[in-house]
Amino acid sequence: MKKKVYSIIVDHLKSWGVSHVFGIPGKSISPLMLELEQQEIQYVLGRHETGSGYEASGFALGSKGIGVAIGTSGPGGTNLITAAGAAREFQLPVLFITGQPSMADTGRALSQDSSQFGADLVKMFEPVTLFSARIERGDLLPLYLRHAIEKAYLGERGPVHLCIPFDVLMEEVEEFHLPLPTYASKVVARDLDRAVSMLNNAERPVLFLGKGAIMAEAFEEIRTIAEHWRIPVVTAPGGKAAISTNHPLYLGGYGLGGSKHAMDYMQSGPDLMVVIGSKLCDMSLSGFTEKMMPKEMLQFEHEITFAGKTVAVPTEIVLGDLKSNLSRLIESAGAKRRESEYALLPNKSFEPSDNKDKLLKAGEAFKALRAALPDDALLFGDAGSHSFYAVQHLDLPEPGTFFFDEVFIAMGAAIGYSIGAKIARPDRAVACITGDGCLLMHGTEISTAVNHGAPVIFFVLNNGRLDMVDKGMSYNTGRSVGAVYEQPLDASAFGASMGAKAKRCWSTADIVDGVTEALASNVATVIEVMVDPGEIPPILTRLLSMD
Repeated sequence: MKKKVYSIIVDHLKSWGVSHVFGIPGKSISPLMLELEQQEIQYVLGRHETGSGYEASGFALGSKGIGVAIGTSGPGGTNLITAAGAAREFQLPVLFITGQPSMADTGRALSQDSSQFGADLVKMFEPVTLFSARIERGDLLPLYLRHAIEKAYLGERGPVHLCIPFDVLMEEVEEFHLPLPTYASKVVARDLDRAVSMLNNAERPVLFLGKGAIMAEAFEEIRTIAEHWRIPVVTAPGGKAAISTNHPLYLGGYGLGGSKHAMDYMQSGPDLMVVIGSKLCDMSLSGFTEKMMPKEMLQFEHEITFAGKTVAVPTEIVLGDLKSNLSRLIESAGAKRRESEYALLPNKSFEPSDNKDKLLKAGEAFKALRAALPDDALLFGDAGSHSFYAVQHLDLPEPGTFFFDEVFIAMGAAIGYSIGAKIARPDRAVACITGDGCLLMHGTEISTAVNHGAPVIFFVLNNGRLDMVDKGMSYNTGRSVGAVYEQPLDASAFGASMGAKAKRCWSTADIVDGVTEALASNVATVIEVMVDPGEIPPILTRLLSMD
């Protein structure tokens, strides 16, 4: 039986379990909009396409399925590119669909032309996706759609892009059905004897965990490895939630936002550094010195590009699916948990204060946030000092509850991610850790959260500046230019103007009360935290490395 291309696409989304699609409508994609409504898939109207792309990515993360963002031709598509870049860094299967004026008119002067004669969206998406293509005829849909979802799910995993002209959407083609692929790595290690030997022979090892360990959900495997070989654990900023912060072997973060315990251990000279899911970028290894160089390194990574290229020591690289390879390592070594020896420590107690006589410190703000949130709350860190304060001060009793990217690090991304994740997981408390600078970029997505019933807690540290830029520039040049707002944002009034609940906080008691009220409500809430603008964020190791 023949059906319209737009109908077949939406049929597939429905069969793949997609309940929400994110974007902003336009003429070239209007047939898809109408069909989404017909098939009762909720269209989440964003306030900016980039925010919609972040929301689709957060939905993919929260649902553990595929996220879908649809943008119109021209600027509607270009606005999605940054979100695609962030999704690739998080290894999230997100399908970005963009429109184009009719294929039959290609080569003529067209408004919002997305073809090779205009703003060629296919080429623009190529560096930030695993597959980007234009479907120029309806009969190509089965093959191109299959290529797209296979690239999204098999092997490296990540975002893909299809540009579909208006007249192609309207074509009739034979109906077909493609199931979502079962995830499998392109490369899985067969021989782990060398890795086992390195672990057995190490006298002073360290586990260094990155964001990839979280995305692989390798929490049990990591804990087993740490306990069996009695290895102290440090985390890159993006790997903060790869192990419970209550675990006795956890020393804290390393790099920006790192802890003194982790730094001291690294300075003592580990002989083996076991890296799991980290590219070891400059943010992750900030402050790394010659004295910290291990004798050798064992690196588990999902793909080869940066593996073994940052730290110049002999490195055994284990490529492929992290969780599978760690499981095989455990099986090969007969490794076991030591539960009686390494029982988790209790949560730290915290007594909120109503003292408003002094400016609030960021560390105290995060202790108050932790005290008010349930242990299983999902937290998303935005780009800026606020998230590095969180890396340093925020306890995470449950692994897999904090998501932060220190590589692509797009400002405002966490706002959209938290909304998409909350829509996918209405059963979980979701909080976005952001700042006034990020809020000025994508804070209008709070309106999306309000209008689509996503009661996210937006925890906004407000110091009237782009804090990380301001402090970094001041340190390196002696002064800061262009990083301080002459008229600071009133974040709580901004949130309230969009229908969110809002509370401005001057003390830790204010924060606890505000978060508690937000959890009890069913409305998005802005918790504006007025922090000391003179406080030096935990980014000094990066500043020193820039000398």
